[in-house]
Amino acid sequence: MTKVAVIGGGPGGYVCAVRLAQLGASVTLIERERLGGTCLNWGCIPTKVLVHTAELYHETKNCSDLGLDVKDPSINWPNLMARKNGVVDQLVGGVQGLMVANGVEVLEGEASFSSPRSLQVGGRTVEFDAAVIATGSETVIPPIPGVDLPEVVTSKEALSFPSIPQSLTVVGGGVIGMEFACLYANMGTEVSVVEMLDSVLPPIDREISAIARGRMEAMGVKFYTSAKVTAFKKGDHGVTTSVETGEGTVYLDSQWVLMSVGRRANTGSLALEKAGVDHDRGKIAVDRHMATSVPGIYAIGDCCSPIQLAHVASAEGEVAAENIMGHSRSMDYKTVPSGVYTIPEIGSVGLTEEEAKRRGHSVKIGRFPLSSNGKSLIMKGYDGLVKFVVDGKYDEILGVHIIGPRATDLIVEGALALRLEATTEEIITTIHGHPTVGEALAEAAMDCDGRAIHRPPRK
Repeated sequence: MTKVAVIGGGPGGYVCAVRLAQLGASVTLIERERLGGTCLNWGCIPTKVLVHTAELYHETKNCSDLGLDVKDPSINWPNLMARKNGVVDQLVGGVQGLMVANGVEVLEGEASFSSPRSLQVGGRTVEFDAAVIATGSETVIPPIPGVDLPEVVTSKEALSFPSIPQSLTVVGGGVIGMEFACLYANMGTEVSVVEMLDSVLPPIDREISAIARGRMEAMGVKFYTSAKVTAFKKGDHGVTTSVETGEGTVYLDSQWVLMSVGRRANTGSLALEKAGVDHDRGKIAVDRHMATSVPGIYAIGDCCSPIQLAHVASAEGEVAAENIMGHSRSMDYKTVPSGVYTIPEIGSVGLTEEEAKRRGHSVKIGRFPLSSNGKSLIMKGYDGLVKFVVDGKYDEILGVHIIGPRATDLIVEGALALRLEATTEEIITTIHGHPTVGEALAEAAMDCDGRAIHRPPRK
């Protein structure tokens, strides 16, 4: 029986362990903190618990036009923290149950290589025929003066503030920063976002990210783009953040500062050199089979992947497991959807309009505003948009981008379209239910050729 050691029990590691067990391997999973990793314990899941409450709070405060009169709604922060912890604990327990059900041995402790075929875990030697490194990533903390102040926190601490912040400065306008900015702004926090680039959400289609920014500005969020944080100083009621902008230095006073400028591979404790694994400043080099430079050692997830998303790590885990057990699979990143849990949500897959043009495609665009979609109007998704990016020569769908209600759920249709190399005609001739937000995808596909039914003709 093939003995496999999986280092890390996050969404990459535990999925890989289950798939290995299904294929007949003897699996040992090593985790130094909690099963489920960052995503389940301090990332994706607890964040969305807070986002859900923020959405309901926002709706409740603005529901008179829905025929509901709610007097003085408020957030019970201790109860929300208890709910967040309860959801996390239930899901962690589910992962633990999966390990037992699949016969996976779980070791608690920090693993490090002692050779290309053995690990040390708390004084115990674990020998293996194959190993999978799934140690994830950690927050990048740039060397800014004052960054070690207790009021300057990462996303992990921002999930467990002692109370709803009165004010918050978010350093970094990427996905994590924008989600926290949006959820706390909806809870009544005064929020400022500082981003070095000239726009927020840089991986997202510019048209979509501009809508998101506009919606957040309407909530009261202040943005400082093309700006650089130079220092943090202790203030009377929190932290003063010094920000260099094109118009000079701005000083932002806030109770808390959230650092969200990116994440890097978390491999420093693995002693990779003892196994001979190639890496670039900790990020492990792998091929499309998720194999490293050392035969029998694989890596998956944030410690090696070009896309740091939990569902990507899970897919890579399955690829690695099947290759270890004698199958042949390679990783395809073409159909990876991404979700941004702002209010409204963003779902995106494939090429943006800007990327498609840079790659030389003759691009045609289809748009459908959700203000013309009945279900979106019912859900108050007035400023949403569905956008198709399509190859003008072959009519192949290159990218789908959505901002509006249920965008992160709806984007799977776009991912499947890319997987099947579908054309807009195949979307159009697939009957979409009514009334649904999803029927806006068919309308956007029609608009690529100027034939959308529920919007005026193009001029």
